[in-house]
Amino acid sequence: MIDYPALKLLIDGKWRCGEGRTTETVLNPSTGGILGELPHATEADLDEALASSARGFEQWRRVSALERGAILQRAAALIAERREMIAGLITLELGKPIAESRAEVDTAAGMFIWNAEEGRRAYGRVIPSRNRAVQQIAVREPLGPIAAFAPWNAPAITPARKISSALAAGCSIIIKPAEETPATALAIAAALEDAGLPAGVLNVVFGNPALVSQKLLGSPMTRGLTFTGSTGIGKQLGALAVQTMKKMTLELGGHAPVLIFGDVDPEAAAISAVTAKFRNSGQVCTSPTRFFVHESIHDRFAAKLSELADGIVVGDGFAPTTKMGPLAHARRIESMERFVDDARSRNIAVSAGGGRCGNQGFFFRPTVLSDVDQACMASNVEPFGPLAVTAPFSTLDDAVRLANRLPFGLASYVMTHDMRNASAVTEAIQSGNVIVNHWQASLPETPFGGYKDSGIGSEGGIEGLQEFQTLKYVSQFSRS
Repeated sequence: MIDYPALKLLIDGKWRCGEGRTTETVLNPSTGGILGELPHATEADLDEALASSARGFEQWRRVSALERGAILQRAAALIAERREMIAGLITLELGKPIAESRAEVDTAAGMFIWNAEEGRRAYGRVIPSRNRAVQQIAVREPLGPIAAFAPWNAPAITPARKISSALAAGCSIIIKPAEETPATALAIAAALEDAGLPAGVLNVVFGNPALVSQKLLGSPMTRGLTFTGSTGIGKQLGALAVQTMKKMTLELGGHAPVLIFGDVDPEAAAISAVTAKFRNSGQVCTSPTRFFVHESIHDRFAAKLSELADGIVVGDGFAPTTKMGPLAHARRIESMERFVDDARSRNIAVSAGGGRCGNQGFFFRPTVLSDVDQACMASNVEPFGPLAVTAPFSTLDDAVRLANRLPFGLASYVMTHDMRNASAVTEAIQSGNVIVNHWQASLPETPFGGYKDSGIGSEGGIEGLQEFQTLKYVSQFSRS
């Protein structure tokens, strides 16, 4: 266990405490106890952050890509050096097992390393001219100050991805991390400050979501929006951003399908799936949830998945035997109960879990609903929790139809040893990320984004860096 720090805002290079500001209680999801009090930004704070970000951008855009990369590399080294402390904050605030929290810190540091290197390769191009007296070039330039909004479910990875990408591109950034997990994001900001990031290039604010979003997105000072969260909120923020014609990157909800074909060992597939499904208590936007299994092996897969789910040790994230921690807050418990109640009302088998566990905190048992129909709540609404559903399919076309049925397309998974099936399905699935025979949907160097209601644009890879750049065409005539 670690001591929980005093929570503050970071505005124009200064740490602001809660004095004179509204505060919000931050809870430990494992106990329900109070961790700390989080100050909310006032309108004056947000005005100052906007002005600071505008000044910071004019300074930062003129720093060479090499020097920007060096600062990001130093920040990555500090994040890695402070791994145990930051991982402890993640487990305190989110509840996930400490091993998962350490892995998240490693990935967050990797985001900074990737962007530090890739920021030096923001190449433009020379376009052959029709007239030898005209030079034509396309140049990538920093977009401008960025307004960023990050959720609670990946409290180190998501802020790290947004901050490092924007900074590597030469942008300043104001980020509102989740109020449920503030200390983790503040630890990343502290690493950047200690790495030598100039004041005002990064501002970190918390507060009333409506006030913060309207202030940041209504201002002409910010030129880009990056948001990770639900589809509904993403559409609202996008509507605000378009009023001032901001470029936007929206990574929104999913309800990831898994297609398991009959040539796969169903027990082995269940063993690999259970870890992916219940990682971070299922609170992952790419979490595999809708398991469509060929009818020849469906019952064996469902039985093994249910058996394994029942065997998962649920408890405090700091306990060495814990394999799944609590949900983030009480609202997630209530949501899980609605999914289970709906299934039972339809006589769908709850073959594992199905209820709360423990007498404190926000714990819910890993849950499997077997042989579901496509009308039940869990087949249509992303549970964002420790709940998996299974259903049989008979043909490849049937499987693709089931996978594409919903208006989401973030991540999808395919399990087959037949490359003809793999090729046909990866082409037919309407999803930004199609993962075959494993469960890793995103890495710092790979693009990550969704189809349809799952978002606009990409994060990660060169595509993610380009989201924070604008393209300028220069045509210059020179008389001989």
